[in-house]
Amino acid sequence: MTNPTKTRRRFTEQQKLEAVALCMQEGLSCNAVAQRLGLHSSSLARWLRQSRIDQGSTSPRDQGLLTSEERSELNRLRKENRELRREKDFFRLAAAHFAKEQLSPKGFA
Repeated sequence: MTNPTKTRRRFTEQQKLEAVALCMQEGLSCNAVAQRLGLHSSSLARWLRQSRIDQGSTSPRDQGLLTSEERSELNRLRKENRELRREKDFFRLAAAHFAKEQLSPKGFA
């Protein structure tokens, strides 16, 4: 069970880049660097993998994965899509409401 009082640590892009560079330049394992920096090795491994994808040097297993820029654009487009759907639903309901008001009490007769 998770501890509700424990806050999630946030890392800046610069901190992530420096941690990844430490792995790549010194040839250390993710576990060694993560332990040295006091973070989870799974987080560092994820940052390292994303860095390799962004640089275009991926393994066959990573083929088809999104770069950070592509992921950012996808998130922006998803948000825009949600907003457009909300607007469309609003206008559809408003049109139905006004059309209902235009009908005579007996319908089309």
